[in-house]
Amino acid sequence: MSKDLIILGAALPTFLLDRAAAATGASSVEPRPPQAVRLHGATRTPEFDAAIAPLLFQEKLDWAFVDSGRKLADFGLIVFDMDSTLITIECIDELADFAGRKTEVSAITEAAMRGEIDYRESLARRVAFLAGLDARVLARVFSERLQLSPGALELLEAVRATGLRTAILSGGFTYFTERLRIEHGFDFATSNTLEIASGRLTGRVLGEVVDAAAKAAHLRRLRDEFGIARDKVIAVGDGANDLLMMAEAGLSVAFRAKPATRAKADAALNFGGLDRIVELLG
Repeated sequence: MSKDLIILGAALPTFLLDRAAAATGASSVEPRPPQAVRLHGATRTPEFDAAIAPLLFQEKLDWAFVDSGRKLADFGLIVFDMDSTLITIECIDELADFAGRKTEVSAITEAAMRGEIDYRESLARRVAFLAGLDARVLARVFSERLQLSPGALELLEAVRATGLRTAILSGGFTYFTERLRIEHGFDFATSNTLEIASGRLTGRVLGEVVDAAAKAAHLRRLRDEFGIARDKVIAVGDGANDLLMMAEAGLSVAFRAKPATRAKADAALNFGGLDRIVELLG
């Protein structure tokens, strides 16, 4: 199936449109008011990644390569990473703030999301900083600091109206994924479980760690369970630990993501909200 390049978010300079069309070999250009353009028959090339994508970022433009004619209703499942994707915060960083260790934990989180530290190692190091923390701070982080990312509610409304299944596949913590699952009606959620003893966090997690490989395995299992083909799955993430999961989807979306994640995704949404996914598939 041929692909189209969709660029959206602001006025596209003519020189950049011409360069994008030439770099991708687009067969035609279709303006899509108010601020989008679709380049039909476009091929993602090394030139696009090396030269055009950085210019689009500089102009604060989002982009995506999507199958020609593909609509939201053609998909059957959408899965989300949680921290810094479905929600605006990294929950572990906010928990660490209550322990007075946010600076140290945030630095490890950033390194892990860039792929510089093994995720399992980074998780163990970060959770250890939480040892002794009153477990009641979990509720405070949820109620006082956790917010859905821009456009999340609109996207969820659209995918449910279209009949897609929804899932959260997170390396975060079950306290947050389960509350989000229940409050927003997700079909499935999985993440790591913090160990609590005598009302305090122990600095350890229980059971198998939900890392990049586990997230990908859960996505494959959901595909099989729901009887949904790989090309009918959308996966949304922001960090290096989302890449394996995103590789299992027909459309991978990097949302306000690290450069390494954007480079391997089908779509890079750096400036608009999550509801831009609806625009891409409208």
